[in-house]
Amino acid sequence: MIKILVHSFFILFFAVPAVWAAPPENNSNAADANRNLEGQVNSVSQFSDIKPSDWAFQALQSLVERYGCIAGYPDATYRGNRALSRFEFAAGLNACLDRVNELIAAGTSDLVKKEDLVVLQKLQTEFGAELTTLRGRVDTLEAHTATLEKQQFSTTTKLNAQIITAVSDTFGNRVGGERDESRIYFANRGRLNFESSFTGKDLLRVRLEFGNFANSNGASQIAAATGTGMTRLNFDSDSNDTLFVPHIRYYFQVSDSLNFVVGPTGIGYTDISTTVTPATIADDGNGVPSLFGSYSPLFRRGGGGGAANWNISKDFVLTLGYLASSPNVPSASSGLFDGGYNALAHLAYYGKQGAIGVAYSHGYSPAGVVDIAAGTGSALSNAPFGNNIATSNNIVGAQGFYRFSPNFQIHGWGGYIWANAKNSGLSDISNGRGGTDSLFVNNGDNANVWFGAIGMSFPDVGGRGNLPGILFGIPPRVSNSDVRQDRDNAYHIEAFYRYRLNDNISVTPGFWVILNPENDSRNDTQYVGVIRTTFDF
Repeated sequence: MIKILVHSFFILFFAVPAVWAAPPENNSNAADANRNLEGQVNSVSQFSDIKPSDWAFQALQSLVERYGCIAGYPDATYRGNRALSRFEFAAGLNACLDRVNELIAAGTSDLVKKEDLVVLQKLQTEFGAELTTLRGRVDTLEAHTATLEKQQFSTTTKLNAQIITAVSDTFGNRVGGERDESRIYFANRGRLNFESSFTGKDLLRVRLEFGNFANSNGASQIAAATGTGMTRLNFDSDSNDTLFVPHIRYYFQVSDSLNFVVGPTGIGYTDISTTVTPATIADDGNGVPSLFGSYSPLFRRGGGGGAANWNISKDFVLTLGYLASSPNVPSASSGLFDGGYNALAHLAYYGKQGAIGVAYSHGYSPAGVVDIAAGTGSALSNAPFGNNIATSNNIVGAQGFYRFSPNFQIHGWGGYIWANAKNSGLSDISNGRGGTDSLFVNNGDNANVWFGAIGMSFPDVGGRGNLPGILFGIPPRVSNSDVRQDRDNAYHIEAFYRYRLNDNISVTPGFWVILNPENDSRNDTQYVGVIRTTFDF
């Protein structure tokens, strides 16, 4: 048996080099190939490039089918004409020696003859230096592995991050004012996401964040300077570059068709469902720069809670979620069920070229924290009864996109809000000119708000990874109310061009115009310009 093994082995060594595990520093091509090897094959017929007419067929068949010494490639080829180094040969010989020892241990020692052992001894002597080198390298590798295991950050956690810097300015007199109060400013926002998986089918994300786009009270600096939230950037949050934890999210599967998302803080509708927009359009650092233009205001609400995603079929996904505004506060009018909250039901269909979704959201905002339009519309649309009147809201929305070609896609969304006052009293209500009027609100008063947008974008136009786009929309507007409605319609017109420098860095010039800001034609048109640079790693 050993004689046949050695004879076959030498035939393959001198004429049809095989696939062995080689040290990468001695043969870079071999190292590349070894990374793609499959496991031991059971029959020579599994190799698509080996024919019975090949002169070394019998030797190869013996090694494969009798001794289990040969492995192939994932594409079912053997590649017998590839060059073989002495280190590779030594590794293959060592594998066959291990196989011989297995056969002996299995009780087949009667097949091993003295002359075969002599040949093996000569082979071991001939390749002793190579075998010693290989063993030394294995020992070194094991030592390095042990060091890495002791010193690594985590066996389960990886870090991904996004750093955004932006130079921005607006042009136009402040809402209700007589001069332009904004100046060019340079600000940043950073997010560090630590993501861990414990089963391979779950994901725990803990986010650290810092930034300086906001005032010390958390209000947008650009909105404060212009007098309207319609000028806001998609990423203008955080103040004083204070590092904090705004987001903890855990995703896990219970079956192939059902998964759950839970988290005590910073969980938004976008973390439990999808905005049904094209890839990266809704991304803070790589998509539409404006707050209103990035995705439907319906999805801009959150807190802490949980959601379930049910894959009804391959193409249909139903999301049901509940998020409390302040679940960590045990006092009255707070907590998981006694304070502000938002609940979502979202059914989305995904096709080959696009997707469409319909959503319903129900929410309640206690007095002092009313913002039903998520800061994307007029001050009146955010708090139609004023900020000191508790308000409930029901929102229906539709959103979708279609990709006509690899370089052209269109997306859009729209929604309607029914708002109800939950208590009575005098309230300071926006007058559309940067001020407020004190008006009386009755419990049960109603207000209706609507919004919508349509956009076109052109992936990879001008270069791989680039994304030019345009968008036209109508920010949230109070169209009917028992207290006060907006005078006019505001119009949002935006253009941007994301230029991809490399896989980690992109630069996006963006520009948009707000006609009739705060839904009032008496206000000057607002022009917003931004140059955003994003680092993803």
